Amino acid sequence: MINLFENQKTSDQPDRPSRKKPIFPVNAQLRKYLVKYGREVNLPANYNDLRNFTYTVPIKDKNGNDTAWEKASYDMHHWEWLREALVMNYAFLKTQGDLSFVNHLDVAGIDFCFFGNSQPIRIRIINKYNANYDHYYIKKADSSRIYGLELEHLLSPNRITYFTHQDTLIEEHIPGIPGDIFIQDYLNHPTTNQIRFAKEFVKFNERCFAHLLGDMRSYNFVVNITPDIVDFQYRIRPIDFDQQSYEGRKNLYLPQFFKENKPFVDVVTKHLNKESIEQYQAEERTQMAFRLSSAKFRIKELLDIMIGDDISKEEKINQLKKELAELFHQDKFLAATTMGQIVKLQLKQTLLKSLRMIPRNNIRVAD
Repeated sequence: MINLFENQKTSDQPDRPSRKKPIFPVNAQLRKYLVKYGREVNLPANYNDLRNFTYTVPIKDKNGNDTAWEKASYDMHHWEWLREALVMNYAFLKTQGDLSFVNHLDVAGIDFCFFGNSQPIRIRIINKYNANYDHYYIKKADSSRIYGLELEHLLSPNRITYFTHQDTLIEEHIPGIPGDIFIQDYLNHPTTNQIRFAKEFVKFNERCFAHLLGDMRSYNFVVNITPDIVDFQYRIRPIDFDQQSYEGRKNLYLPQFFKENKPFVDVVTKHLNKESIEQYQAEERTQMAFRLSSAKFRIKELLDIMIGDDISKEEKINQLKKELAELFHQDKFLAATTMGQIVKLQLKQTLLKSLRMIPRNNIRVAD
């Protein structure tokens, strides 16, 4: 596998995703898949219900600076209905629709994000007995986002809870320290084990590139810190799947190339040599291969649907397949006509060697 951290060069093209990515509708085949695997449920409140607010007020951060979020207000009649419906949505996320606990839950606030393609809505749920709170998100159902959520759920060490209903998608809140805040407050803190974090960033970079999850700038992922027997362990988790296999530039699928992530790359190059980086890449590919092998039929079903879906533009497909063919010296990429085909070929290119090492493995990633 190519060590992309070695002799990293700055491109003359800006490593920025498209400002406006279209929302791709969920087709019949993907809907059937979602129903089969329990992702499609009958949600009481949908995305359009929440866009009927009367006005919004900007939300400031703890330092008094504007954020991308605004607090939404509704007329009283609509608000009373929304409170009950949104608590029931939460019950689907947390207890598979068991409503026996909803009487002590309430909606403490609804926030609208005007930034980005998906314009998500954040719901704050509070326990009336002890004031403990949680969040979840309601968005427009976008097929490329759903592919990203599924691939992350199946191929990464992270499990994700989400559900769809017609044109609505609800996602659980993924806890952690936002990557940009981690840079600011934690990365250079004396208690941070930069070597262990560097190892995790290499693995995160590998996971994103393997299934072509794009736009992992520092504010689109979070860092989990876990105390260990000695010191701490780190886990990076994506929180935005809007750019799953949409863009044409390969660098947009490699977190290492975003300028927002340069402090992380500096830590990698400071603490890890070529051999260590390649070891950690191999470790992550091996783990992904085991996950793929254990869920091979579901992943094959998902990729077969993805191959026939329209989730990008022709010019982006042509650019990406040429860049990957050049990078890996594999002309097979040039025959691809959809993003789904490129993702399947990319998984094969990345994981086939590791898959062959799994005893009695009979999976075929790409035919």
